[in-house]
Amino acid sequence: MEEFADFRAPLYEVKANLFKGLAHPVRIRVLELLSAAPEVSVTELLAATGLEASHLSQHLSVLRRYHLVKGERRALQMFYTLAYPQVAELLSVARLLLNDILHTTRAQLESSEAAASASAAASTR
Repeated sequence: MEEFADFRAPLYEVKANLFKGLAHPVRIRVLELLSAAPEVSVTELLAATGLEASHLSQHLSVLRRYHLVKGERRALQMFYTLAYPQVAELLSVARLLLNDILHTTRAQLESSEAAASASAAASTR
């Protein structure tokens, strides 16, 4: 919680800390799994990610530290949920953004390839 302890920090620093919590593919995968279900047990997360328990535990710790997930122990099992529903919305917006970037990049590549082909055809005449 020390990342958010200084309430005098500029908002951009607080945002950067939030994105630090998202800055690993495993943590994104865990958040996506949690976005798809009301709650997920550690056993289910282990099966879905294929991680060793110690590695998953480290990633869950980071997600808790950055206030992205909440954990609840029931008997011998631990269950996780998203701390805020907006986390699922953030992942959805990121997916849309990445699809747009991919589409734009693909269109630019196709345009560039077409221009190179046209230039090569013109130079052989």
